[in-house]
Amino acid sequence: MTQRPIWRGQLRLALVSCPVALYSTKHDRGTIRFHLINPATCNRIRMVTQDAETEREVARADLVKGYEFKKDTYVLLTDEDFASVRVDSSSVMTIDKFVDAASIDPIYYDSSYYLVPDGEAGRDVYAVLLQAFEKSNRVGLSRVVIAQRERTIALRTGADGLVAQTLYEERDINDAKPLFGDVAGMRTDPSMVDLARQLIERQAARYSPSDLEDRYETRLRALIDAKIKGADIEDEAPVEPERGNVVDLMAALKESLGQSAETPRSKSASKKPAAKKSASRRASQSSRSAARKRA
Repeated sequence: MTQRPIWRGQLRLALVSCPVALYSTKHDRGTIRFHLINPATCNRIRMVTQDAETEREVARADLVKGYEFKKDTYVLLTDEDFASVRVDSSSVMTIDKFVDAASIDPIYYDSSYYLVPDGEAGRDVYAVLLQAFEKSNRVGLSRVVIAQRERTIALRTGADGLVAQTLYEERDINDAKPLFGDVAGMRTDPSMVDLARQLIERQAARYSPSDLEDRYETRLRALIDAKIKGADIEDEAPVEPERGNVVDLMAALKESLGQSAETPRSKSASKKPAAKKSASRRASQSSRSAARKRA
């Protein structure tokens, strides 16, 4: 099935513009969906759209949107009403400014879209803007109306073209301070921090999207298949970890690194004989060279 754009319009940078379209970066991969079933009859439950007062069924095509400005009192809005309040970002994506990507906290990123040329016209302009984005190594900020809401978007280069990512507003983000408290300012043992950093470096790897898998869904599908076949599935639910504090953090860090508390001392002790051996080896070599000179 051909993918449809969720938005079509113009991408504008100063006096330069080209027709573009927004496409969702993700698709429905066939996630598990459930229906509400009456267990007495094993029949599906049908959701009926009905008038709350008369209880008469109403067709969805006949419904309109309404805003409740006081209790049980609504102002009705039609498609013409929504069209009358359109803003320029409804059809034009104007780049307001460019910022460093690191200046945007990832917590503000929402959904991602492909921003592609819309038709053959303007492809050359799009290509110029794409290469300019790549060389500038910056993120462009713009606005666009999606689903009757103007969203701020970040434009950056992707693998094959420009990618647009909607950004949350400041008022959309919960205040973190009451949740974290003063944990960021707590005094810690530098040696413990160093051991934890070694753990991080040991497990450092290159990110690959193919490594990600919804293991819960995999087990859920196995459970459903087993029920269809009338078989039992083994209970392999993970054991819930204890919520108490680690008794000895230093020991736990060292054990995680595969070393015991005595390992550093044993290493230092083993270094001394090695030093003596190297010293005696140098002494014997110098005596042999001296003997050669006398000969």
